[in-house]
Amino acid sequence: MKEQYSSASICGNNRVVFNIAGHKYRLVVEMQYRAGLVCVKFVGTHARYDQINVETVNEYLANPKR
Repeated sequence: MKEQYSSASICGNNRVVFNIAGHKYRLVVEMQYRAGLVCVKFVGTHARYDQINVETVNEYLANPKR
């Protein structure tokens, strides 16, 4: 992972954090390496990212009422 995405941060609970748009946004995914799956757990601003727990966040569904 780090070879292809050097700015990715590997965290606990099989989570990986990607910086997007010059660190303006964050993408948190859960990697299921053996199955070859990636599950999006969070997409948001850097400010919102600072408020979450990377290892447990599960906010990937957009809420149109926000």
